[in-house]
Amino acid sequence: MANAEQIEQMEQVSKEKLVEDFKVVVADAEELLRATASQTGEKVVAARQRIEESLGEARRRLAIVQAGIVEKSKQAARVTDEYVHDHPWQSIGVSAAIGFLVGLLAGRR
Repeated sequence: MANAEQIEQMEQVSKEKLVEDFKVVVADAEELLRATASQTGEKVVAARQRIEESLGEARRRLAIVQAGIVEKSKQAARVTDEYVHDHPWQSIGVSAAIGFLVGLLAGRR
């Protein structure tokens, strides 16, 4: 069973992936707007205006989410740093164990 820290890390990775995917969608929408810039007509102009407004809102929300991800990453780094300073021998033991496991797995290939 995953502990709270592992769950938080998985959520962090999921948020980062979502942000990256969202950036691709925004870029594609912007490209579509550029490609249809020469199109005229009442419906096209109205659709372009709605898309531009939605993209503006999406960019603002994306900036907020990114700022949250950066802050949580910094906080996790601080907590890890404090733990390593408070428990150096446990940290060395965990690092050695992880290194040993990675070495075993790499040796199998």
